[in-house]
Amino acid sequence: MFRFFETLVDPYTTYPETDAPPRRLWAFLWDYSKPFKRLYAITALMSVVVAAVEVGLIWYMGRVVDLLSTGTPAEVLGDHGLELMLAAVFILTLRPLLQGLDVALLNNGILPQFGALIRWRAHRQVLRQSVGWFENDFAGRIANRIMQTPTSAGDAVFQVFDAITFALAYLIGAAILLAEADPRLALPLIAWFALYALLVRWTVRRVGPASKASADARSMTTGRVVDSYSNIHSVKLFAHHDRELDYAKEAIEQTRDTFAREMRLFTIMDIVLTLLNGFLIVAVVGWAVWLWAGDAATVGAVAAATALTLRLNAMTGWIMWSVSTLFRSLGVVAEGMETITDPVTLTDAPDARPLTVPQGEIGFDTVSHHYGRGAGGLDRVALTIRPGEKVGLVGRSGAGKSTLVKLLLRFYDTEGGRILIDGQDIRTVTQDSLRRHIGMVQQDSSLLHRSVRDNILYGRPDATEEQMIAAARRAEAHEFILTLEDPQGRRGYDAHVGERGVKLSGGQRQRVTLARVILKDAPILVLDEATSALDSEVEAQIQQTLYGVMEGKTVIAIAHRLSTIAQMDRIIVLEEGRIAEDGTHADLLAKGGLYAGFWARQSGGFIGTETDPGTEAAE
Repeated sequence: MFRFFETLVDPYTTYPETDAPPRRLWAFLWDYSKPFKRLYAITALMSVVVAAVEVGLIWYMGRVVDLLSTGTPAEVLGDHGLELMLAAVFILTLRPLLQGLDVALLNNGILPQFGALIRWRAHRQVLRQSVGWFENDFAGRIANRIMQTPTSAGDAVFQVFDAITFALAYLIGAAILLAEADPRLALPLIAWFALYALLVRWTVRRVGPASKASADARSMTTGRVVDSYSNIHSVKLFAHHDRELDYAKEAIEQTRDTFAREMRLFTIMDIVLTLLNGFLIVAVVGWAVWLWAGDAATVGAVAAATALTLRLNAMTGWIMWSVSTLFRSLGVVAEGMETITDPVTLTDAPDARPLTVPQGEIGFDTVSHHYGRGAGGLDRVALTIRPGEKVGLVGRSGAGKSTLVKLLLRFYDTEGGRILIDGQDIRTVTQDSLRRHIGMVQQDSSLLHRSVRDNILYGRPDATEEQMIAAARRAEAHEFILTLEDPQGRRGYDAHVGERGVKLSGGQRQRVTLARVILKDAPILVLDEATSALDSEVEAQIQQTLYGVMEGKTVIAIAHRLSTIAQMDRIIVLEEGRIAEDGTHADLLAKGGLYAGFWARQSGGFIGTETDPGTEAAE
């Protein structure tokens, strides 16, 4: 039975992706709700039916009271026994069936699927953002918004159908019931409802912004805490335990303060609501008794009016809390939308086609990029790397080496000029096809918190087990992988490596990364300090492997350890975002310029990295 309701809507159904999702709250919710439109209508109808049944029961209880006063028990049962039995059958069978259908539509048909749909689409949307977009925010805060937005959106939908639709139908039914007994009985209810509506309006106008502020503060706290956990080695290394506590405490205190302000609203609401409900009970029941005293109302009408007001008294707190929860949830959704609906600015061209790399020539055509600051990065770089050529890239920190690689991978778009691969402007090809043709080994070789097998196969998911192991062997990783075991008892290639690969040494992480790139076998290879984390003996072995991997590929290798690139076909020296020197190792030494100075000053094969702190951020 549950499976029927749970499959009414497929949360993973296809939908038109957009680079600029709706940024207004109701437009955002409506866009995500499109697959549920028909189900929403049926659920709303069932809420009205259930409310009508509840009001009808109160009316019928008043009728029963009146029937009991029409004669002796035997006479009443003789005249109305069948009616009472049918009413009992309805209460025991049809009423639970209707209630169950209403609950199943909401709890099983809508909520799980709606949350999954938002979470899936939001995650999919965020993954489309550029690397630069992620570099401008806390990963923890982004993840927190992705996780809390679907929950809050589901809460909002739940309150609409479980409380608000039901409550409106119930109030209309109550007014009709009281008016049927005596039109004057509806007047206190109408007056109470007007005051109640003013209280709701006062509350929701303040709850939404207060809830958004509270959600913002919670996300900031999450971001700061996750930042500390992600960088726990630095925290411990620099003995900044207390500093991190103070950093988190500032955000926690802001969260406490915003939440306390939000809760003040609910306290005021509860006090005023109690006064309003007291007015409702005294006015309706008192008037009903007064009408009864004047023979203008029956005992059953008094009983129905009393039951109805007591039921409304019990419901109003729930309704108010539901309305407040609705707007609180909408506040959280609005906060999450700041991340989820942020436009994707680095996109494929409308007519983008897959990149083809028949040769592997790379051209930088007067490329400039300053990260929007007008300084740093690259400045009018013109460079052609021939097919199969091995180019070393050197320069001080901040000279623009990493910027050049990020632009080649199109993590950012150039601010000036263009980058060509085999004559194809990389802005005219799909980003996925571009990056599939480029293999990269970074200095910071972080791994996914998955098995070693999953990490290596990330380079080519369709590779066979034999191909994966062969790549690990070439990267000098196979032997140590066989010795691995994680806390759950998984061994070898099945062992998990921890977040960012923290359970492995730096050298082990680097070798797994190398295996992944070897398995990828892309025609263009980028090495960013690829052997920096290895000891001398393993580095010598890996260097021979890398020379083998480089065969037939176009290579860009960034290094501070100049001995690792001395055998390259050409060496490019960058200085303040421009090409200062270009030639072979021997040619550049003979020139006696920057490269010769680096070579002369290096200690253990490293370039001196003295630089103005202002240029570091540009790297």
